[in-house]
Amino acid sequence: MESARPTKSFFASPWVQLIIGVVCMVMIANLQYGWTFFVPDIQKKFGWDRASIQVAFTLFVLFETWLVPIEGWFVDKYGPRIVIFVGGVLCGIAWIMNSFADSLAMFYAAQVIGGIGAGGVYGTCIGNALKWFPGRRGLAAGITAAGFGAGSALTVVPIIAMIKNSGFQAAFFNFGLGQGIIVCIFAFAMFAPKPGQVPEVAAQAAVIQSRRQFAPNEIIGPNSWWIIGALIALAGGLGMWAAGAGFYIPLALAALIFLLGGWVVVTKGQPIFMLMYFMFVLVGAGGLIVTANLAPISLDLKVSTTPVTVLWMTMPALTFAATIDRILNGLTRPFFGWISDHIGRENTMFIAFFLEGLGIFALYELGADPFWFVVLSGIVFFAWGEIYSLFPSTCTDTFGTKFATTNAGLLYTAKGTASLLVPYASSIQKATGSWDLVFIIAAGANILAAVLAVAILKPWRRKVVAANDAVATRPVAAAAPLPRGAH
Repeated sequence: MESARPTKSFFASPWVQLIIGVVCMVMIANLQYGWTFFVPDIQKKFGWDRASIQVAFTLFVLFETWLVPIEGWFVDKYGPRIVIFVGGVLCGIAWIMNSFADSLAMFYAAQVIGGIGAGGVYGTCIGNALKWFPGRRGLAAGITAAGFGAGSALTVVPIIAMIKNSGFQAAFFNFGLGQGIIVCIFAFAMFAPKPGQVPEVAAQAAVIQSRRQFAPNEIIGPNSWWIIGALIALAGGLGMWAAGAGFYIPLALAALIFLLGGWVVVTKGQPIFMLMYFMFVLVGAGGLIVTANLAPISLDLKVSTTPVTVLWMTMPALTFAATIDRILNGLTRPFFGWISDHIGRENTMFIAFFLEGLGIFALYELGADPFWFVVLSGIVFFAWGEIYSLFPSTCTDTFGTKFATTNAGLLYTAKGTASLLVPYASSIQKATGSWDLVFIIAAGANILAAVLAVAILKPWRRKVVAANDAVATRPVAAAAPLPRGAH
């Protein structure tokens, strides 16, 4: 039960709540970023092919992202403590299950459980940060997301050492138990701000923020349409699987999301949300494709084992690039979040997305040189990770804080949608014999998102927020429903 006088509590502080959220994020980071260290030993012990093992990772990402809105609804209704606690329990159970798993089915089940738990913790921590820092949402979301993006760097060496000395099963068990317990303990110290604990949204020249509070179904449309869509997806997926077209199920699902889902949002919700979602997928897919295929790309470019010296440090090119990935993927989130608090979300998006596009194109042009492979991969990762601070902040700025966790979670599902497109990058590479077309498509997607940010999203969002505020400040008796999309 929340304290009756939270303002006198040590924990009723934005920065204390932010630290709690970061600690929880660090504890779940290994579920995504640490998985790669276990795969070789799983393959060696059981003899399964790597593609089958990596299905478990795909399941983790899908359940980590697509259930966040449901978990966010629980947070907005019942508070963050219960969701963080349950999430910590599920994360612990998942890795303990992995330690005993002796079949692919058990690994798949464990990763689904872990995805649900990690998604609950991730969405709750981001949503809570957005609520506690109305004037610095970009920075707060960025610092919190950095805990997830770079948190696994703290345990890379201990996990690798335990896998080597005690086996991957012992590492799964011990780290799973420890990480889960720490999340559960910190859950009891987390709560959302109450009236008077944070200042009201203040008008800012650079950052456009709304005073109107949107419920989730006002943004994406009635639940009934999404239930119908889920049933169509299930029936279609089973039909494609039975027809032997399972490889194309992710592509069909992505198409269904944009066609049926996009139609529902545009006609029955807030159309501007669909633009944000589309931009998130454009940038997210490009970054995920490069991240997921960094090792194959380095092998095809014949630079993976070539020693590279940067800033007096020498490592094999792939190892160097992977190390930079973890560091810069974390640093970019608070950095660009802080920038966006000062120059605006859309202006920051343009800078970051355009830099990402140029970085990917330069990697296409110069990546065969080991030095440039390392440097440019670092630029790509630095310009990509900021989506996890900029988009939640923009969503909350547009639709209010009351349902911030749920609404930001709805937008976060774009990461899952983007992941559906990742496998087809390998198909393009196989068909063309190189990564050139993949690089060009990814670079073009980022540059398109950069242009959309300043040319369409910025003026449209200013218009929507102005209309929302006119309704929010109108006397209740006189207030009328806002026209869909404020246009």
